[in-house]
Amino acid sequence: MKKLIALLMSAAMVLSLAACGSSDTNTNDTTDDTTNQTDTNTGDTTGDTTGDSTGVIKIGGIGPLTGSAATYGIATKEGAEIAVNEINALGGLQFELDFQDDEGDAEKATYAYSNLKDNGMQILYGCTTTNPCIAVAAESYNDRYFQLTPSASSTQVTEGKDNVFQVCFTDPNQGVTAADYIADNGLATKIAVIYNNSDAYSTGIATAFLAEAEAKGLEVVSTTTFPDDTNADFNVQLADAQSNGAELVFMPIYYTPASLILNQAKAMGYAPIFFGCDGMDGILELEGFDKSLAEGLMLMTPFNAWAEDERTVGFVTEYQEAYGTTPNQFAADGYDCIYAIYEACQEAGITADMDNATICDKLVETFTNGSFSVDGLTGTGMTWGTNGRVSKDPKGMVIENGAYAGLD
Repeated sequence: MKKLIALLMSAAMVLSLAACGSSDTNTNDTTDDTTNQTDTNTGDTTGDTTGDSTGVIKIGGIGPLTGSAATYGIATKEGAEIAVNEINALGGLQFELDFQDDEGDAEKATYAYSNLKDNGMQILYGCTTTNPCIAVAAESYNDRYFQLTPSASSTQVTEGKDNVFQVCFTDPNQGVTAADYIADNGLATKIAVIYNNSDAYSTGIATAFLAEAEAKGLEVVSTTTFPDDTNADFNVQLADAQSNGAELVFMPIYYTPASLILNQAKAMGYAPIFFGCDGMDGILELEGFDKSLAEGLMLMTPFNAWAEDERTVGFVTEYQEAYGTTPNQFAADGYDCIYAIYEACQEAGITADMDNATICDKLVETFTNGSFSVDGLTGTGMTWGTNGRVSKDPKGMVIENGAYAGLD
């Protein structure tokens, strides 16, 4: 069972290239998109979903396809589409994906969730970002939808909700791992932290990092915040870090504000080590960003698109042919999510005629039975506990010559 995904991927690769070699498929997105890959209807990216004795399972997805976090939502949508096409090409149980745009906003995410319910959703894939996912998870718990998020990493997403699970590693895990790596490898003795104090993702990682840094004997000489991801001026935060002699700046934030920090640091002649987390993934694809500014940037991420193992090479090749770009961690998380759902559906005996509550109960039981595990792009032997959190470790990467390289 544990190796099924690897076998499925190998078997499906030839078929799936034909099924999803272009993005000229329909999507059920609620917003128009100017990009070739997202101007499609996700509900139909699964190919032919008629005439199969096992029927079609309707999966609803939520994430930002527009707005400042669009890179994340587009990636999770596209990674999921690749997996859906591969699975449907195998025959048997079929999936249909209806992906809705929440613009990274919690209120709009709840609207998208309501739309998906009206459209007949049976399983929820998402949300992509943390604050929207916290809001939607409260609703899905009450309505008894099984929910698996690719990338909403706050512990608040799953706390008190037996139906919500994560494929991404948690915020505390990232914060602790980052502090341990910095201390154990002697990267710096004086640390600055810049984080978004209105965002659960950012504050969760920062809190765990600060506690572990103290335990490891690191000196945090500057801790500054900003109010939201639309903040454009970071000179005050950078000046505080520089004046206090910070040799490393830890940034548990998303790539858009991070890109501004890197640019403004260069303008003021400040060149510490910059260290981020998985929200940094996507900075190399940010339109208009000077990639040379990210040279030497360290980050925690479970996926390296430049790795040479067979599974990664196959996925990256397929993704590039379908969407014309290199997948980031969020695309890989999305791919793993859909395969985890598929594997669990197979084990639990899910059929398309089951209602959402029945499916939810069966999938929760499967995910938490102690023997269910998944090998994917972002981790091998992934398992889940009753708290909804995945068991896998983050990996350290550094950007060198415009590509990721392992820190170890």
